[in-house]
Amino acid sequence: MRPDSRHAEGKAHCSRCDAVCCRLTVVLQPEDRIPAHLTARTDANLLVMAHDEDGWCVALDGARMNCGIYESRPEVCRRFVMGGPYCHAVREEYADDQRRLIEVALLS
Repeated sequence: MRPDSRHAEGKAHCSRCDAVCCRLTVVLQPEDRIPAHLTARTDANLLVMAHDEDGWCVALDGARMNCGIYESRPEVCRRFVMGGPYCHAVREEYADDQRRLIEVALLS
């Protein structure tokens, strides 16, 4: 099961996190040691974490809703503060997108 926007508002917490940060583009740094099968190249030739066909990071363990490579996750992921301002902004943007999709579906 993939995350949804049920908990987009309010305080972030691991037990109810929507993991929408796992939809962000994670640009890898030379010091990141990520297996090649989890990476992709952008059109600008940047090495990034790969995403699945639904747009989620391939390292996301959907059954447990956590990072499958947590101990070796990229540095940018280590700096992402759950519940911090950027986290809240990403969650709110995702919730807004979900609301717009529902409105479009209802109008169709």
